[in-house]
Amino acid sequence: MSTSNHPVGATYASAPTKTVTSGGTTYAYRELGPKGGIPVVFLVHLAANLDNWDPRIIDAIARNRHVITFDNVGVGASSGKVPDTIEAMAADAYTFISAFDFDTVDLFTFSMGGFIAQDLVLAHPGLVRKLVLTGTGPRGGKDIDKVAGLTYRDILRATLVRADPKEFLFFNRNAAGKTAAKEFIQRLHERTVDRDKTVGIGILRTQLDAIKKYGRSAPSDLSRITATTLIVNGDHDRMVPTPLSEDIRRRIPGSELIIYPDSGHGGIFQYHNIFTPIVGDFLGH
Repeated sequence: MSTSNHPVGATYASAPTKTVTSGGTTYAYRELGPKGGIPVVFLVHLAANLDNWDPRIIDAIARNRHVITFDNVGVGASSGKVPDTIEAMAADAYTFISAFDFDTVDLFTFSMGGFIAQDLVLAHPGLVRKLVLTGTGPRGGKDIDKVAGLTYRDILRATLVRADPKEFLFFNRNAAGKTAAKEFIQRLHERTVDRDKTVGIGILRTQLDAIKKYGRSAPSDLSRITATTLIVNGDHDRMVPTPLSEDIRRRIPGSELIIYPDSGHGGIFQYHNIFTPIVGDFLGH
């Protein structure tokens, strides 16, 4: 293991990008918040790099917890080849976490990150204490294999109006959704220096292939998950259909479910002011 040595940033927009080498891969990551105790590791969504986390959520959690975000293998500033299965991404996430010798972590996940987390938790059941699954679904979940078609359609729609595709993919196209989308995209650009390497179309395609395989796989036994679990989504998630959040809640013992009204895949971003104190209480100190 090797790590670069920088101070922990006061806000996510200013947190320095570091590197750690583990298992032959150099991972780019950022951290902030008080060190010590159990860290909160963030697992990011499809075609996303370090710059794609909402700073309002990161900063709120980092007030009390040591937060770590990282680029998946082959994405952004991390080295290696992008995996074409969710299982491999989960193994890579474990390799990254192992670099720090943490005995226990909490996981905060969104969308594809939630797919990865489920495989990670099942493969390493003693590693994760608390699990936050947002905008996500189970292996073999109905219509997850259709994410690729929807993604390409919304990229085209966004291109035609010169918008960020996330405005279409993450938010409803009504007044409330459009406002929330614009505000979210603005927050993602608060960081003006040391921004991450852009995610190209090749990465998107490979990860979409992995998601299709995940959606067409046999279901996992989620009843084996012992981590205390919070599940959150909007009531109109088009990417990973909202009923799949209820499916996960039924299958993970003792899990809790929050559904935000009049919101889509990015419900946690639209309702960040309400969500952050709730998730902060859930994760604790």
